[in-house]
Amino acid sequence: MSLSLQHANWLRLFPPASWVGEYRASWLSSDAIAGVTLAAYAIPVSLAYAGLAGLPPQVGIYGYLLGGIGYAVLGSSRQLAVGPTSAISLMIAGAVGALGGGDPVRYGQIASLVAFSVAALCLLAWLFRLSLLVRLISDSILVGFKAGAGLTIIMSQLPGLFGVTGGGHQFFDRAIRLAGQLGDTKPLVLVIGLVAILLLLVGERRLPGKPVGLVVVALSILVASIAGLPALGVPVTGEIPKGLPALAPPRFGLLEFDELFPVAAGCLVLAYVEGVSAARSFATKYGYALDVRQEFLGLGAANLAVAFGHAYPVAGGLSQSAVNDSAGARTPLALILCSVTLSLCLLFFTGLLTNLPKAVLAAIVFAAVYRLVDIGALMRMWRISRIDFYAASIALVSVLFLGILEGVLLAALASIFLLLLRASQPNVAFLGRLPGSGRYSDRARHEGVEPLVGIIAFRPETSLLYVNAETILDSVLAALRSSPDVRLVVCDLSASPFIDLAGSQMLRDLHAELASRSVTLCIVGAHAQLREVLKADGLADKTDSNEWMRTLDSVLSDRKPPAEG
Repeated sequence: MSLSLQHANWLRLFPPASWVGEYRASWLSSDAIAGVTLAAYAIPVSLAYAGLAGLPPQVGIYGYLLGGIGYAVLGSSRQLAVGPTSAISLMIAGAVGALGGGDPVRYGQIASLVAFSVAALCLLAWLFRLSLLVRLISDSILVGFKAGAGLTIIMSQLPGLFGVTGGGHQFFDRAIRLAGQLGDTKPLVLVIGLVAILLLLVGERRLPGKPVGLVVVALSILVASIAGLPALGVPVTGEIPKGLPALAPPRFGLLEFDELFPVAAGCLVLAYVEGVSAARSFATKYGYALDVRQEFLGLGAANLAVAFGHAYPVAGGLSQSAVNDSAGARTPLALILCSVTLSLCLLFFTGLLTNLPKAVLAAIVFAAVYRLVDIGALMRMWRISRIDFYAASIALVSVLFLGILEGVLLAALASIFLLLLRASQPNVAFLGRLPGSGRYSDRARHEGVEPLVGIIAFRPETSLLYVNAETILDSVLAALRSSPDVRLVVCDLSASPFIDLAGSQMLRDLHAELASRSVTLCIVGAHAQLREVLKADGLADKTDSNEWMRTLDSVLSDRKPPAEG
């Protein structure tokens, strides 16, 4: 291996070696402002997400502090911000809560073990080049999944807004329990929550990119302290431990593999898809290359760091990344400066958060996730592509009925099923001649196309694979039954980039059926891979392989269908 190639591989594995060498002094102020702004955004959001996960509030801050440093070392995006996300927080609450057995210490240890497992899976995914994972989950599936996750998260926060205990595991279970507790609503708590939501939504619209959440938190703490809200029965966060997280390996052996793997795999799928989707948008915006395989290492490093800091899995999220970008982040140094700011807050300012009303944290979660329910995108799918709408609906319903973890896994399976379903129902174009030309087009889609007398010419507009071979064969035989005078069938493979053994067998079966009817089969337009497979499978002995590379028009110009008996 040449030195230049080794150097390129080094830069790819350690992205700071690239952006540090390009760093300009003028970028430092932008990164510093972005780091402080991101920290101001992260404090209220991380406290809220930690509560959503059922963990102590400081654990959310640990996730931003350590996850950002880990990602800055090995991540390839320059604007992606890493920390706790709403969906992963709810997934941890739903999947790990039952495994904790009611012991908060064991629960926290399992959450950290899950983060370590996510890091290990990231390394395996990097080694085996599984970055195609992001391509298996379609945008329509993501729209449905996010809508289901958003509704589930909102439902989980409504008890905090009404001042009741809530309960339940899935969306409908929570809704039923909440309905039964509405008579116990605490009006003061509800007013605090609604005012906080109003301030957050107005601030989001009027002051985009500004740390509105931190201002709302500061105002609520000030009002709660002056008015003595805790004494009036308003739940508050209470004392948050001062100091930095103590670094230590997670405790192993708490769970069996079959208990741990599904949770870690679900977190990985969700974190990777969400993170890469956000990172790609920023890479496109600023014109640099995003290494989707390297993102496994960045995500793995972030989760390894939080596992040693006793936090729970983290991911790159679009909302925090948008804050980071709009504040002027030029490089991952902004994440490191954000971590420094959060460290100072943990050392000196945690006492200020003691009287923070929990209803305000619920409002922050609501303001952060309501946009996940994208009704406009669902209606657009209904108008344009019903199959995409049905796929999104499967993801949405699965999350509502089964929960976040099962929902994301079912969404991934639904994406694969959707891909196979589309491949199994390809368009088979039956061709006619465009008047006055040597060009041919699909008779079903274009008017005025001249039919081919005594000839069926068809073009499968897909690769010929095991999932669609039977469908293509049935379509051709149906056309043959409706045209008994046909003596020549031409298969145009110019739109078929790939063929497998089942596809080749389909052509053999078609040849046998046509031969039994004294009909000739001619194959044209075959690309290199198709020619190799067809020759290896014996089609060269049954058809004229010299015609495989020719165009449909050149073959039809030379050949006429045999005259009837």
